[in-house]
Amino acid sequence: MALINFHNFSFRYKGNENYALKDINLEIEENKFILLLGETGSGKTTLIRCMNGLIPQFYSGFYRGSVAVKGADTSKVPIADLSTIVGIVFQNPENQLVSMNVEHEIAFGLENWGFPREHIRKKIKEVSELTGIKTLLEKAPFEISGGEQQRVAIASILALEPEILILDEPTSNLDPYFAEKIITLLKELQKKKKISVIISEHRLDLILPLADEIILMKKGEVIQHDEKKKVLNGDIFKDLDINKPFYYSIFHTLKEKGIFDEPLPFSLEDALKVIKKKL
Repeated sequence: MALINFHNFSFRYKGNENYALKDINLEIEENKFILLLGETGSGKTTLIRCMNGLIPQFYSGFYRGSVAVKGADTSKVPIADLSTIVGIVFQNPENQLVSMNVEHEIAFGLENWGFPREHIRKKIKEVSELTGIKTLLEKAPFEISGGEQQRVAIASILALEPEILILDEPTSNLDPYFAEKIITLLKELQKKKKISVIISEHRLDLILPLADEIILMKKGEVIQHDEKKKVLNGDIFKDLDINKPFYYSIFHTLKEKGIFDEPLPFSLEDALKVIKKKL
């Protein structure tokens, strides 16, 4: 059974005439690292909000079809219950950090669920080590950098042991150094915890080498969901108006001219290997 299942799902925000999502059929399986891609306004954030019940329970509007998390209808199960399965980190992590210091931030969800103190201490130690924030536990969220805030937000969600971790543009406010550290951390977490990670991200040079699957969106529709290799070598990705890595554009041009006839490289390192092999 899929962890998340969209069945003929459409959604229109209250006050809007156009549907933000149209006839979505999508399955998310366990232990996958998935890149969510689309042009500006394609519906990526709206799709994410559906995955833990924020739509339709928090954002009002009109919908048809259904979204299920582990078989449970997201329109009927409380968001708090769904949050133990699906954890979401939004674009601006400071907006979801509510406690006086990092340690209390990690403990917040566990305390609300009534876990015993010893279990909470154990989870704080575990997730702070996983995310590399042990030295930040006594600091207030506003005292730390954007990259550190992202790590704290991720740690606070991991403490609840979700099966799916979803991030909406997690590196948009980070410099290249911290962006790479966050993306690398997420891949390590996915492999260690064997969870599914879904990332809406525009820095494709960082995430493409690590992704297992890609979901492509355009004008509120999922236009392709498949293995990375099939998506990158297909015409749908080629025609999408997104900021593609420069090495993809170079090799795709060579392929169109009949100079290159192999699968397109997923990373700069792979591209350099191909070039060296051809020399």
